[in-house]
Amino acid sequence: MVLQSANIASALTRMASERPHQIAIFVPCGSDLAGRPAHTHLTYAQLDEESDAIAHGLTQIGIGRGVRTVLMVRPSVELFVLMFALFKAGAVPVLVDPGIARTALKKCLNEAEPAAFIGIPLAHAARVALGWGRATVKKLVVVGPKFPFGGHSYAEVLKIGRDGNDARKRCPAMLADTRADDMAAVLFTSGSTGVPKGVVYQHRHFLAQVDLLREAFDIRPGEIDLPTFPPFALFDPALGMTTVIPEMDPTRPAMADPSKLIQTIHDFGVTNMFASPALVNALSRWGAPRGVKLPTLKRVISAGAPVPVAVVERMRKLLPDDATLWTPYGATECLPVAVVEGRELTDFARARTEHGAGTLVGRVVTPNEVRIIKISDAPIAQWQDDLEVPTGTVGEITVAGPTATERYFNRPEADAIGKIREGERSVHRMGDLGYFDDGGRLWMCGRRSQRVETASGPICTEQVEPIFNTHPQVFRSALVGVGAKGQQEPVLVVELEPDIGREQHERIREELIVLARRHAHTRDIQRVLFYPRFPVDIRHNAKIGREYLQAWASARLGVALPAAAGAERTI
Repeated sequence: MVLQSANIASALTRMASERPHQIAIFVPCGSDLAGRPAHTHLTYAQLDEESDAIAHGLTQIGIGRGVRTVLMVRPSVELFVLMFALFKAGAVPVLVDPGIARTALKKCLNEAEPAAFIGIPLAHAARVALGWGRATVKKLVVVGPKFPFGGHSYAEVLKIGRDGNDARKRCPAMLADTRADDMAAVLFTSGSTGVPKGVVYQHRHFLAQVDLLREAFDIRPGEIDLPTFPPFALFDPALGMTTVIPEMDPTRPAMADPSKLIQTIHDFGVTNMFASPALVNALSRWGAPRGVKLPTLKRVISAGAPVPVAVVERMRKLLPDDATLWTPYGATECLPVAVVEGRELTDFARARTEHGAGTLVGRVVTPNEVRIIKISDAPIAQWQDDLEVPTGTVGEITVAGPTATERYFNRPEADAIGKIREGERSVHRMGDLGYFDDGGRLWMCGRRSQRVETASGPICTEQVEPIFNTHPQVFRSALVGVGAKGQQEPVLVVELEPDIGREQHERIREELIVLARRHAHTRDIQRVLFYPRFPVDIRHNAKIGREYLQAWASARLGVALPAAAGAERTI
């Protein structure tokens, strides 16, 4: 059956027709009375049928086409059903990381101007107490006991949808006739370097992402996925994979229990795992010394921040020889942009990265068009060919293509700094600095807003930090600039490996200064400060809060903090 509607939910309907009895989602639910694991699951046919019923129910209570709807539900069967039901109804899900600061969360939700709110009781309690969407939210659905929040419960919406027999006979499959350019969702960025922005997704962006992910990583229907980052799991039904929801707090991937994850991989024969660099680091640090092997895993995908080569190398020890470990590059606004496999990182890029080349992010995914432009913090309204810089020159990475989103919701100032018009299409400015080498590989050198502007010129974080991360007692480092732009002093802030006492700080500091003198672009680094545990983003626990460390280092050294500039990192 060929579906004419440009609706991302059509992919689920197609999979339900082709693979009705395959399990679509499997969720552990604690243990039964005998202490054995208890579970719940839905097949593709069941997921399609229940999301149809919920879509009918939502439409009948006023959550239909074009209605922006906040969705705050933990990873669960209900999350999958609701997400696809909203798409089927033509509604617009609004997704925000619940772990961000309360003030930022309220700003995001109010900015999105939602008319409906679907969430667990805890989310509704926070909505009432903190005034989320108070001026615009009119429709409520509670996933769980609804008292005292009013509105409808999930069970009631399901019953309303299934009881509408006459409507269901006329339209057995619920699928709004949305078009390619219709708004499909508003997804907020992680806000790791500023207030999160709502990225407007159209249905064509989601459909293109499914195609690009399938081709880039050779994902095939019937695979079993362990997505430790919940938003990625929502692609699984469209890709024909079985989703196994891991037992972990998705907002704290670095704190996940490696033994539980490994047991789940073995129990279900997991073939694919999506994980943040922080989780891959924790998993490999636990598993490699114990000789753990994961024979069913054919693919690991790690994104959200640069993955250190040492982590890639260590994780490969857990995988079969023919398995792949991919580190895709992209952003909430455009994903994937480029991909690189772990062997190229360890065999080709490692020595270059450790000597200041930056982080290899690989080959551009077709049909994306990536171009490097001159570094500027100013808006660029229209594309001009003279913006581009020659091969090998560091500039800002831009991308145009089928998954590049065109605007933010209610953020014209972000549109001005993040988008460039080129004829009928929009070019997205990644906010990252990088370059192409002579072999056509794309290298990332750090955030535009986090570059250090010294009297000798700019210094990029990803061309500096990997040099110092080679020190055996350095867990990670952060380059920050202290002082006025153009005259900043580069300062290295270091987080050491655990259990290293303060009595060793001076020795390590001297060794890092010696290391700095070996490279032309790091010779000016003469200050090393130690910070016990770096602030990281809530989404991936991997992006370093360099802005916070810059403020801390400036205060520590008694230097005034310069005005912040630039765009935020988004994935």
